Amino acid sequence: MRPIRSAVATALASTLLASSLAGCQFGSDSTAEGEIVIAADLELSGAAAAVGKGYQRALELRVEQINESGLLGGRTIRLDVRDNRSDPSESLRNIGDFTSNSQVTAIIMGSCSDCAVGAARTLNDKRVPTISLAPATAVATPVAERRYVFKLGPNAADSAATIANELRRRGIRQASLLHTDDEYGKDGLRVMSAELDKLDIDLVASKQVRTTDTDVSQAVSALAEPEDDDENPGALLVWTSAEQAVLAADSAAQVDYPGPVFFDAAAAGDLFLTGGSANGAEGVNLVFTQTMVIDDVIANTPAKAARKQWFRDYTARFGSYYGFSSFAADAVQLIAEAVALSSGETVDREAVREVLETTQLDGLSGPIRMTPDNHSGLMPQALTMLVFRGGRWRLAS
Repeated sequence: MRPIRSAVATALASTLLASSLAGCQFGSDSTAEGEIVIAADLELSGAAAAVGKGYQRALELRVEQINESGLLGGRTIRLDVRDNRSDPSESLRNIGDFTSNSQVTAIIMGSCSDCAVGAARTLNDKRVPTISLAPATAVATPVAERRYVFKLGPNAADSAATIANELRRRGIRQASLLHTDDEYGKDGLRVMSAELDKLDIDLVASKQVRTTDTDVSQAVSALAEPEDDDENPGALLVWTSAEQAVLAADSAAQVDYPGPVFFDAAAAGDLFLTGGSANGAEGVNLVFTQTMVIDDVIANTPAKAARKQWFRDYTARFGSYYGFSSFAADAVQLIAEAVALSSGETVDREAVREVLETTQLDGLSGPIRMTPDNHSGLMPQALTMLVFRGGRWRLAS
């Protein structure tokens, strides 16, 4: 099976439709009829509810667009969405139900890294191809233990490298790090320390907060105003969810922290912020994909034009844009194209997995490449620096 090489085109008024497949031809399988069930285990309540709801909106919109496009011939996609309540135990129960249902072709999991890591053995044992939208490295590695698990989203090492290079460009020699106590937060401490060490930038202090904390001011104050002058950071790095990152920026502003603040990619949330949150975030930097600010980008390629159209479609439907929505949309696209390329009268999960493992897609999020040795597909060049200015995220100059 040759890899998928796709570019998403605009058609049928303002609706973003199916990706075109270069080098692959549809056979009789493209006229098969029936439903393709994609199950989704999302954080629709609990600490991560904001991102979970953003994912749900994106999944529903993208499924609607693909069904209208005719990509699957006589087949249509149906979503089966369940709330894991931001709880790994509840998530594992959902995954158990999904993997036992023979009608489920593939699974999409949300932002909870601990949920994806905890479900890996079940997914492998039941052989159900799964795309996780969670950020931790362990979601997709080691590949030998994650044969049926794929990851879409910024990779921790790539985010850390982007931030570290920006610190070097600005001549910043010391930094402090605020991170969560979960799998991804520990990931952040590890990769950020390694990247800073490569560039001889000192990580002078770090503090961790729980993912459920709604007050991070004490930890931020300790980092921004250390008792030891040698630990004064030239930059404050924040490796948390979007909600906690905004709280951290507010806390830094309240203690008049003079240095730059950098958010890791996991902090991408709503395009717009209002009120005190907007004031506290002014000037904050975020490493993320261009899709978040694609209205600042000239659409000089088909892929960029498709990202602009997705941005317009999402904002027209929901009134604003949520940063991670493109990853959910790309997950649906990957599964749909894998089904289109691999299935006959019936859909074979193993065949879908094999296609996913050799996917190449110029996605809504950026270039995506999967290989048998790498199940985390977003390419490093998809990431860039954004800045919060005038109440919204913008492309940094």
